Amino acid sequence: MANTRPSVNKRRKEANRREKKAAKAEKRAARAAEKSARSPVAPSGDEDPDIAGIVPGPQPLPWAEFADIEPEEESEEQEEGQEENAS
Repeated sequence: MANTRPSVNKRRKEANRREKKAAKAEKRAARAAEKSARSPVAPSGDEDPDIAGIVPGPQPLPWAEFADIEPEEESEEQEEGQEENAS
């Protein structure tokens, strides 16, 4: 029979686990510090250049200015008729 000392081996394993855990915590902290030190990709508060100037809602007809056509406005009668049909 081998004469081993389980309590000593157990303490070594636990010490190794604690060291690995501490090393991982250091790495995590270093990565977090690096991440926060990086400059943001898009400056916060500035408008996205891809959608700058876009207004939500119906857009004007793109060909109306070339053909000198006035865009048609919906009359109140048409709007009321659409509301009644939807109900």
